[in-house]
Amino acid sequence: MDEALQTENPAPAEVSLPPRKSTSFYVKRTIGLILLLALSAVFFYSAYTKMGVFLHWDTSHGGFPISVYSDDNVFDSFQWTFFDLGFSSILLTGILARVMIGLEVLLGLFLLFHIYLKSFTYKAVIAILTVFIVYLLVVILKQGNSGNCGCFGNSVTMTPLQAIWKNLAMIAATLVLWKIYDVRPYKFQEYICMFLAAIALSTPFLLRFMYVGTDPEAPKTATAINLDPLYSYSPGPAIDLRKGKHIIAFMSLTCPHCKKAAYLLQIIHHEHPDYPIYMVLDGSETFLKKFFDETHAENVPYLYFHHTDDFMKLAGPSVPSIIWVNNGNVEYKSTYAYYQLDPKFMAQWFKK
Repeated sequence: MDEALQTENPAPAEVSLPPRKSTSFYVKRTIGLILLLALSAVFFYSAYTKMGVFLHWDTSHGGFPISVYSDDNVFDSFQWTFFDLGFSSILLTGILARVMIGLEVLLGLFLLFHIYLKSFTYKAVIAILTVFIVYLLVVILKQGNSGNCGCFGNSVTMTPLQAIWKNLAMIAATLVLWKIYDVRPYKFQEYICMFLAAIALSTPFLLRFMYVGTDPEAPKTATAINLDPLYSYSPGPAIDLRKGKHIIAFMSLTCPHCKKAAYLLQIIHHEHPDYPIYMVLDGSETFLKKFFDETHAENVPYLYFHHTDDFMKLAGPSVPSIIWVNNGNVEYKSTYAYYQLDPKFMAQWFKK
């Protein structure tokens, strides 16, 4: 009888509890999470400051306290750094700048959401930071360790060498994460990955509308320009702009769009010193130093032409007025100023 009862009601098996995690495990997880969130925040902030689309908190006027404002100079400065890497198309540099910002957003999101950390994200972080370091080394070799590297736009000023140390510190943090912070893939991670990638890579193109008309516009009818007034005063241009091909930029010293065009022209002149680019500047001489401080265009051939009436006759009703002159005839005009100063198109025009 007892044997039957024992057979019908067997004793419950012992349940083994999972091993208790050690203190070092929790210390590693805490340190890893802090490092991961810090890395993610740096990528987000870097993309935010390069984009030039900022949130402004203001409660002084009532209503909704957050407003959005755009600083085109910030994004344009970042976009034009790609000319230093040898890219000669303003359209291509625009695409690359937006993709690079999108990649920073993407890595920030992948870190934040723990997407394929060991199999992809950590490797991608190290790879992109290495690319940044190589670029900064090129900048130092070409221009020296001066000025702002632009890693955080104009929000945080860093020299190229300081930026290299910052990137090395981020690589070291990533290697520590690789060692101590591993998270297994979770359910539906591949779909979340695609969703985050779509958001990250499309956002820069949505926030920064891309103007694709990079070629200057040809006049509907043949147009001649009389450049003799430039030579009616002393000093005049050191070269004869009335003969041969020249790109002549008429600019005001206080015009923000003129400053952008001058900034791009100095980049093009630095990369292609043989291109016949010339600037004609008008405005109070007191603004001349500030103009060059902001544009770094003092090495571009120029004439300070403070004869406003004659200047306006040559430039037209608005500035910057950038004309492409061939033996005194205007063959093209950069209607959208710096968006139509494409080095690749310049090279084709000069060879015609």
